[in-house]
Amino acid sequence: MPVLTAVRPPAPLVPTRAIVFALLAGIGFVAGGLVLGYFAFGTGFLDRFTDPRPTASQMVAGALAWTFALIAPALFMFLGLAKFYEMAELVSYRRRPPRPATAVVRSLPDDHVVASRVQLPDGRVVPELVIGPFGVAVIEELPPKAATRHRSGRWEVRRADGRWLPIENPLDRAERDAERVRRWLAHEDHDHVVKVYAAVVAPDTELPRSPGCAVTTPEQLPGWLGSLPVQRSLFPERQARVVELIRTRLG
Repeated sequence: MPVLTAVRPPAPLVPTRAIVFALLAGIGFVAGGLVLGYFAFGTGFLDRFTDPRPTASQMVAGALAWTFALIAPALFMFLGLAKFYEMAELVSYRRRPPRPATAVVRSLPDDHVVASRVQLPDGRVVPELVIGPFGVAVIEELPPKAATRHRSGRWEVRRADGRWLPIENPLDRAERDAERVRRWLAHEDHDHVVKVYAAVVAPDTELPRSPGCAVTTPEQLPGWLGSLPVQRSLFPERQARVVELIRTRLG
């Protein structure tokens, strides 16, 4: 089945050679730092600059030697750790999982179309839409469980400093996004109303459902889409028009 992606070129995949280069560079810098540290403090290099009555030139040379001994190994170690961090970031980027609907695209019928990052006229970007005989479904994900919490109907996200800040209810956000999509499609085609549904994909279904938003697990998503009633007025030609309209809004 088709998958619509952004019109702009997608971010290139991280090549393996970039990861290997970052790893080798990190090892090289760390090894260089250890070698320089041993040379400075383990070979007596600094002893030649410890004359009890140095001349002016010896004082300058000693200052430069001590500066080199203290800074160079630490600098190489810092660069090595930076390269290791870069490697970890590249590996993490490669392992980034696909969005829920894209991940189950092979399980959906051929008359379904998945669109990613649809930018609405008001500037809001909807993560995923699925277009099918039922109409349009807005698919959004639950925020990472390790960084969010749900207490007494309130949602909060944890910042890097450990503080918890309030955020929008994911179900309310998906429901509002569905209403935005519904208004946009109605504005583009006054003669036809497309039904728009909303669902939040979560690791489990313990999250309370709202009247306008379903809760489904990644494995249950194809079944939920298949359970949506067919919109009889959405003929294949009209569905194709909706797909082309959404294609123009890929951001």
